[in-house]
Amino acid sequence: MTTLNLNATLLQRFKKIKLLVLDVDGVMTDGGLTIGDDGQEYKTFHAHDGLGMKLLKASGVDLAIITGRTSNVVKKRAESTGVAHFYQGAEDKLEAFNDLIKSCGLQAEQCAFMGDDVVDLPPMLISGLAIAVPSSASLVLKHAHYVTNKSAGYGAVREVCELIMQAQGTFDGQMLQFLTQAHIAN
Repeated sequence: MTTLNLNATLLQRFKKIKLLVLDVDGVMTDGGLTIGDDGQEYKTFHAHDGLGMKLLKASGVDLAIITGRTSNVVKKRAESTGVAHFYQGAEDKLEAFNDLIKSCGLQAEQCAFMGDDVVDLPPMLISGLAIAVPSSASLVLKHAHYVTNKSAGYGAVREVCELIMQAQGTFDGQMLQFLTQAHIAN
């Protein structure tokens, strides 16, 4: 059985999550923007984050992305990781968040919002669980319920996915499939 090192209040916040909403630049990536001479935008995502997202979805927690930028590579990443709700070019993230939770039939307290900059604060402030990465803007860090140990683009999303599954008692079941496969192979 997995043990969590969260205080009781924070553990309750993680237990209630039905939807994890992610910003992209500075959360799913390290925040760097690489743009080629042809205008093509390139982003680097961490494989651990992608698997974590798939496992979280398999455990019954839905995923969403709300990003202010528009990028085909982000759309492809969303599709490959099972993100059901995808908002890009969202200049008003609170409006997108409110639209999202309404369409999902959820309350804000059932959602976690993971962001890194002040444009993420409006939905973070009404979410049941506001999550930041260590490199977040100082005002975001001040208002986050949880700050990841891992850096943006280097496993921070996976860390959050695992914490949600651990709090909800689904982590061990998700990991069992890999342990069983290893046992059968030997």
